Amino acid sequence: MLKEFKEFIMTGNVLDFAVAVIMAGALGLVINGFVGDIIMPIVGHFASGLDFATMAIELDPAVMAADGVTVVKEANAIRYGKWINTIINLIIVGFVMFMMIKGYNKTKEPEKEAAPAGPTAEELLTEIRDALKK
Repeated sequence: MLKEFKEFIMTGNVLDFAVAVIMAGALGLVINGFVGDIIMPIVGHFASGLDFATMAIELDPAVMAADGVTVVKEANAIRYGKWINTIINLIIVGFVMFMMIKGYNKTKEPEKEAAPAGPTAEELLTEIRDALKK
């Protein structure tokens, strides 16, 4: 059983998949950093300094301690701004992935057209037979 497991793990498909998952995680961090730290501040700037992440509809207010500074219970709110950030993130990530795939496809050589199929052996033998009959 251990030998079979080793053979399974060492196949190319499993190793390729493992590398792809690790690279996807790293690429996800890079793209999320790009979106969160570069793109979203620009979007907020053009939206009159609006920070989408703070947009929410408060259902229940936060409960504060007697000192007025310490929060005992967080506010219950619908944080639709975070959802807007997620949608913008999705659009930007989709666009980045589209551009990456488009660039990758340009690096590949175009597929060569297959040579036209010649006559089959049966067709050649039929032609030879017909020629010999004449």
